[in-house]
Amino acid sequence: MRIAGSTPARGRWWGFLPYATLSAVHVGALAVDAEPLASFTKLTLMPLLALALLWAGRGTSWGTPFALLFAALAFSWLGDGAATFFPFAPTVPAMLLCFGAAHICYLVLFSRRLARRRLPRWSAVYALWWIGMLLLLGPALLPAGGVGLLVGVAVYGLLLAATAATAARCTPAIALGGALFLCSDTVLAFRLFTPDSMPGWTSPLVMVAYCLGQGLLVAGSAALLVHRPEVPR
Repeated sequence: MRIAGSTPARGRWWGFLPYATLSAVHVGALAVDAEPLASFTKLTLMPLLALALLWAGRGTSWGTPFALLFAALAFSWLGDGAATFFPFAPTVPAMLLCFGAAHICYLVLFSRRLARRRLPRWSAVYALWWIGMLLLLGPALLPAGGVGLLVGVAVYGLLLAATAATAARCTPAIALGGALFLCSDTVLAFRLFTPDSMPGWTSPLVMVAYCLGQGLLVAGSAALLVHRPEVPR
């Protein structure tokens, strides 16, 4: 039975269509080396995802969980445009700081608000991933930026792995979103620090995984918040 004034369930998700469309345009622009279009569309992605969240959550009680989602998207947007927004700072450290803040928001949201089960045993793979990444990238990180860069990447990687692991405590959609976000940053790390080993097609691959990952994290979280208001606080 529908409550008067409530929003039909299916109607909530049409707001993700502009985000999906611009994500496809962005990936296509990367694939054909259309740099001006790729740069422009990249900065539209997180604002469009925030609008999709607004649309999905309309008529729902707003509170800390939605605030954490919007904060995660805001920090992600700053990370996407780090070179544009912070021209006075080195791009990679600025990206790490912004996305690190986004992951902290996701961590709090998933562990404190949306968790539905204990940490699954298979999520131990994320700890192995973190160790493996440091072993593989360490020789490239030290010459590129010294111990400081190595420590920064290690801390960011720990946050990334923790986000993916805590996402696994939520729904399958959120768990998949966390895994895809981690995959995106894995490929990006090798593109940044070992570029000679990465073919050109890995550039659009980074954004395919990133766009899908962010979309699933937000849509999955919104679905829980809209349809399960009794999610543990």
